[in-house]
Parts: sequence; C-alpha cells; structure tokens
Amino acid sequence: MQHPVNGDERAANSANRLDRLPISRFHRTTIAALAFAYFFEFADINTFAITAPKVREQWGADVGHIAYVTSLSFVGMFLGSVVAGGMADRLGRKRTLTLTTVWFSVWSLATVFAWDIASMGVFRVLTSAGLAAMTVVAVVYLNELFPRAKRGKFQAYVIMIGICGTPVTNLIAALVVPMGEQTWRLVYLWGALGVLFLFFLRKLVESPQWLENRGRREEAEAVLRRLEDEAVDEHGALPAAAEPVAAAATAKPGLRLLKQRKFLFPTVLLSVLWITQTIGFFGFSSWAPTLLAAEGVSVEDSIFFVALTTVGAPLGSFLAAQVTDRFERKWALVVFGLIIAGSGLLYGLTFLPVLVVVFGFLVNLFERGYTSLAYAYSPELYDTGGRSLGTSISYGLGRLSNAFGPLIIAALYSGHGYRTVFYFIAGTWVVGAIALALFGPATRKIRLRAESAAPEPATGR
Repeated sequence: MQHPVNGDERAANSANRLDRLPISRFHRTTIAALAFAYFFEFADINTFAITAPKVREQWGADVGHIAYVTSLSFVGMFLGSVVAGGMADRLGRKRTLTLTTVWFSVWSLATVFAWDIASMGVFRVLTSAGLAAMTVVAVVYLNELFPRAKRGKFQAYVIMIGICGTPVTNLIAALVVPMGEQTWRLVYLWGALGVLFLFFLRKLVESPQWLENRGRREEAEAVLRRLEDEAVDEHGALPAAAEPVAAAATAKPGLRLLKQRKFLFPTVLLSVLWITQTIGFFGFSSWAPTLLAAEGVSVEDSIFFVALTTVGAPLGSFLAAQVTDRFERKWALVVFGLIIAGSGLLYGLTFLPVLVVVFGFLVNLFERGYTSLAYAYSPELYDTGGRSLGTSISYGLGRLSNAFGPLIIAALYSGHGYRTVFYFIAGTWVVGAIALALFGPATRKIRLRAESAAPEPATGR
C-alpha cells in the first residue's frame, strides 16, 4: 500500500503533479516538437519502398535485392530501439530524443549519395536504427509529460499530424521520381530535414518522472515548478496535488528487469503486438508498390495508387483520438486489427484501380489508428523504471521480426503468387487481435480512478 512520505524516503510525486495540470503552452509546444519529429520519421520510413521500383530499373536489382535491403533495415530498427531504450534511461528522455532524431536525419542525407544497392542498404540500416530509436523515446517522453487521463488523445493527435509525412512524401515522390534518372535521390534529401528539430530544443523540458526516478529530485522539482507556474499564468489556480508517496524499491535499469514478472509479462505481450503489427503493416506498405509494378501496373501508377491510399493515415489517427480515452484501449486495438485484416485481404483480391485505392485507404486508416492506440497502450503497462526499456525491447523485437517478414513475402510471392502474400498479411493481424483479446491487461479503469481522484481546484496556489 502507498503511504505518505516520512523522513528521507524517496518521494514519488511527479506523476501526481503532472496529472492535475491543464493542457497548457508547454504541452502544445511538446506536441509541435514531437509532431515535427514524427512527420519526418514517417516521411523517411517509406522512402525506400516508394523509390524501390526506380532503383530496380536503374541498378538492375531484383525482388530479392529489395527484400534483403528491407530486411536489414528492420535489423537496424531493432538495434536502434533497444540501444535508445538504454540511452533514455541513462542520459534522459530529452537528450536521447534529440540524438536519435539527428542520427536518422544525417543517414537519410547520406542515402542521397548511394552509388549501388549495397551502399543504399548500409545507409538504410543506419537510418532505420535512428527512426525506431526516435519513435520509442518520443512515445515514452509524451507518456511521462501529459496527464494520464488525456495522454492517449494527445498521443493520437501527435501521430495524426506527424503521419501526414507519409502521404506528403508519397505525393512528392510521385512528382519527382518520374522527372529523371537521378531525381529519386531528392526523396531522401526531403527525409533529412528532420534535423530541423533542433530548433525546438530550448523549449522542451526533461521528464520530471525520469529525473525523480534517477534520484535527481531538485532538478525534477525545478522542472515541475516551471511547468506549474506557466499553467497558473495561463489558467489560474491549480488543483492541489495528491500527497507524495513512498516509491517502492525497483531494480536498476537494465536487462535484470527481465527477472521481474511485472516487467516480463507485458514485454512478451507487447512483443506479440508489435511483431504482428510490423509484419502486417510493413508487409503491406513496403511491398504494395513493388508487387503492383511486378503484376503489370506501371511504376508511375503504382506509386500514385499507394500515395492515394495513404491519405487515410492521418484520418486514422484522428479516429483513434476520439476513442482512445473513451473506451478500453485493448478492445479498440482488437477491433482495429480485425478490420485491417479484412481490408488488406480484399486489397489483394482485386486489381480494379478504384477498389485498390478504397481497400488500401481502409488499411492505412485503421492501421494508423491502431498504431496510435498502441503507442498510448504500450508504456502504460510499465512503471517509470521499466518503461523505456520495456517499450524499446517489445517495439524492437517487432521491428526485428520483419527482418524475416520480407523474405517470407518474397518466397510466398515467388512460390504461390500475389494473393498468398495478402492471406499471410491478414493472418498476422488476426493473431495479434487474438493475443490482445485473451491476455491484454485493461488500463481504462486505472485512468478513470486517477481522473476521479483529482481534487477540486484550490483557492490559491
């Protein structure tokens, strides 16, 4: 049982004080900064998929070469996310977020100068490491700064804004790739603009929960007072925070946390979630342009069709924002996953342009909603000490699984045909939905208790 702090016990009160803050200027600044980083993360993550048809023509690469580059990119994602989880525990959320964003921007720029499929593969592995690393840290950073009762909605809004990077990049690619033999390189130059995130740095704060967990209570107090003062200036008197409580002893950050059931169980479950999401989504988005082109659709039309379908992505995050804090997140994930499975299967059963666009649109709509829900759900299953590592391991294992996913898809396509690929993709979504339905912890009651426990506003500070 939690009890008030006495003497020199380590106080755990940052979450209490952050939970009762109204959405204020610093929240909006954080949303803008993370949305900017996500915009270029989403812009960059599909650049290889949309330039692959042109690369195949120019360098004489076959489907197998594309599969190997895609697979190695996911190995990079795994390494990047796990390393970032450890870095965020040791260096802080803000500093690691900055380092990972700069990392993927620099290597995206390097891809502009790739001279063959091997050099491109190296640059994409390094870029992908930074993309996954940034994502993990951004998810944890938002989770630890926003009120518990509202963080799901704002996580979805950040994704909704950021995910516009995908259709914008696809439309840019549809315009510039056909312009010349080398114009596909401009797509990677565009992805490198994420480095401009540095302009947001001085307006961001370190997570008080991380500072508190690391024993840096004076720094945590300084950040909290700054945020509270800004909220008072904008909204007036704040509700009184709950009393500090004594924090339970936790293991030091590191893989030793795997010995704890409260850490291991959610990590296994979330690994299943992210494995099925990764194979299901990237199997679709990474292969749709290449498979359409291989089935006789022109390179230009395949890129254009995929660009149209990704318009549904921001709407999916908006849909998630409407349901994430109103309903149990695990059941929303189950429903979204089953809809994606059905839409993706129907996509693979038709070559009619209108139906290709409609079913592709639905896949992107509900998948981006699914991802927004999962980003909010994942860190909720851990306490502060295990949040970064647990989120990074499960997310990283998901990305690592797709080192094999493209190879499986290439083998299915070569041995059994186009439609078999989409049977496989739909099946992965169904597996994820079943795992969540049977074993996923519910988190909504915890959020509701935190919201109902918030005291009435005080008459003064």
